[in-house]
Amino acid sequence: MDIYAIRKQQLINLIGNQKKGACAERWGMAPAHLSQILSDKTAKNLGDDVARRIEAVEGLPRGWFDALGDAGAGALAPQTQAPSQAGDEIQNSTAADLVKKMLAKVKGLSLEARDRIVAAAEEPDERSSSILPGNFSSLRPTNEEIVIRQYDIRAAMGHGQVPPDYTEVVRNLVVREEILREKGVSYTSKTALAMISGWGQSMEGTINDKDLVIVDKGVQDFIGDGIYVLTWHQELYIKRVMRLDEENYRLISDNQHYENQTARIDDVTIHAKVLLIWNARKA
Repeated sequence: MDIYAIRKQQLINLIGNQKKGACAERWGMAPAHLSQILSDKTAKNLGDDVARRIEAVEGLPRGWFDALGDAGAGALAPQTQAPSQAGDEIQNSTAADLVKKMLAKVKGLSLEARDRIVAAAEEPDERSSSILPGNFSSLRPTNEEIVIRQYDIRAAMGHGQVPPDYTEVVRNLVVREEILREKGVSYTSKTALAMISGWGQSMEGTINDKDLVIVDKGVQDFIGDGIYVLTWHQELYIKRVMRLDEENYRLISDNQHYENQTARIDDVTIHAKVLLIWNARKA
């Protein structure tokens, strides 16, 4: 089996009898993206960045997706129990205790792997691994407001893919949902909204260096011409993307001094779609 076949089998084992939609939301994926990976009719593979993110969310060892164990991950999924028994166990047990009981049924895991999983369960799960640390308790949005948090693209895109001069400009933003509607901004979900800071000059005129950019992390596939956050040959870009044919994208730089490029679709990984540029201009 190649690496992608192994990852697909591990993903199937991990989901078990859970609902795919709930898993996709927990992992920060579009449900359609998850369905494509699981389908035998598409060539969509579970890429490195998504695999690492799921491992982090589930408290699995890094690289767990890349090798099949004797029992697979399905044994880590919640098992069916009588309602009263499950209720008592959950009430009287910590997350680490439940994980230890689940691991006792799993074969093929090394002692080191078990210790790492238990250690992850014992840590307070206060935020997603793709969100930068921040004092969110001080943010008190109303029912009509949305907290948009700084997206840690270093964690999401992988080591070496973020420009060395990348600077995080804003950590958190509270915005009225009405403003987004007025600007015609639509998104997959509120929790999928995130911020990054633009970098470089290739999109100058549209996105200038260090401009605040609001993106939708729920979009991880090409859904039409637009601006996307993507990796191509292990480099991170913000580019306007147009589909040329069944095999190629056109990566467009809005700055006329930069050349546009043709990229094979199989070589491009889409991480998010750019929804809004929050330009800072000197008065």
